[in-house]
Amino acid sequence: MTKAEIVKTIAMNTGVNVKEVTIVVESFMEEIRTSLANNKENVYLRGFGSFIVKHRAQKTARNISKNTTLVIEAHDLPAFKPCKSFIERMDKK
Repeated sequence: MTKAEIVKTIAMNTGVNVKEVTIVVESFMEEIRTSLANNKENVYLRGFGSFIVKHRAQKTARNISKNTTLVIEAHDLPAFKPCKSFIERMDKK
């Protein structure tokens, strides 16, 4: 499902026009991005899941084709962790 399909579905289910739903969805996504990227804060949505920041430590890697080693710096990655009820719902299908 794409973002456009989500917007269209929400608009049909709520009766709100597509432009307003698009603004709300874009704003929602921007708030999650800002919270994770700029503030390094996790976002918890009860009954759905959590958008979390995972920290990856610095590590040494090898480029086998050139026979060299390189250092991968420590960095943060966004991740999604579904809630228990969401996982159970997926297991039932």
